[in-house]
Amino acid sequence: MKNRKPEYTIPLGLLLAAFCASASAQHPAPVPAAPSTVQAVYVDPSASRALQPGEKIGGLYARNTTQDYVLQRLTQRTYWVQSHHYASVFYVGDKGVLLFDALEGQSPQIRKAIAEVTKLPISALVYSHDHADHIGDAKEFVAAAVSAGVKLRIIASKATAAKMTFLKSAFPKPTETVAWPSGSFKFEGLTVSFHGFERAAHTDDHGIWLLEGEKVAHLPDLINPDQPPFWAFAGSENFVYYEANLEQLAKLDWTYLSGGHGNVGSRADVEFYRLFLADLKAAVGKAVKEIPWGVGVDASKANAHTPFLPAWMNAVARQATDQLRPKYGKYYGFEAGMPRNAEMVAEAMTAYR
Repeated sequence: MKNRKPEYTIPLGLLLAAFCASASAQHPAPVPAAPSTVQAVYVDPSASRALQPGEKIGGLYARNTTQDYVLQRLTQRTYWVQSHHYASVFYVGDKGVLLFDALEGQSPQIRKAIAEVTKLPISALVYSHDHADHIGDAKEFVAAAVSAGVKLRIIASKATAAKMTFLKSAFPKPTETVAWPSGSFKFEGLTVSFHGFERAAHTDDHGIWLLEGEKVAHLPDLINPDQPPFWAFAGSENFVYYEANLEQLAKLDWTYLSGGHGNVGSRADVEFYRLFLADLKAAVGKAVKEIPWGVGVDASKANAHTPFLPAWMNAVARQATDQLRPKYGKYYGFEAGMPRNAEMVAEAMTAYR
């Protein structure tokens, strides 16, 4: 059978943007913001003042539902931008702008944010990994470059380029690649190194893009800064390699983390994840030992063994979520994300012993 390109009717980024507009209209009265997981000092975003250690952007959920974008300066040349809960970074050179990811449905907002700090054109675009919600607006950036008379560099790892070819991607092909699992490229005076996960949890072409000298790491979908892990660990394919990926990130020299979603990340977010994962594994391990097989299914009314595993996993996830709620329930997205995350941990713990 020939490989067939997956077909989806509604782009995820556009769906999320529509949700944000709906949420803004339906909730005129603000709900109290979730507290910081890392005791951050919250400040208003600024395109001129660099974010200081220990600071994060305040009211971020509300800003995402009421503003086109949120823009924050990180260093002299690097900026963090978020639109409808999707975030990335861009670097302003002497001749052009280097942008990481073409966030699906967000190209007008991203271009507007960049124009707020520079008149230079976007001359290079990096694909962090081959997920449509992070690179889905690439054609719009190519078209904008053509209009500006600029030849856009599109940079990806060899793993991402190969995956796009295998899946017959509809997005513009990279014009240049960096070696897998480690490589680098130059953008004017900046060196950007790539650190791929040879055993990746999120997707097989996932890795860390490090703006050396700027000490900014761009790694969507591993850590959601200032939040517990998003549902399914931000859409990861497995939990098996998740902690190893986290430790690989921790070993690199960076100060600011662009996690693709959530707030601007810091070293404190890595430490919070370490503690959270230890508690999550302990809670799941306890539930795995205590929840009897067959719970939730009346065997006398079944004619297949299929219902037993989902019912047992659901019960394990519920117990683990209940156990962790007193400590973590106040944090952003806990109720929605925890059950699926607990199931993924249970799957890994029962499969590998």
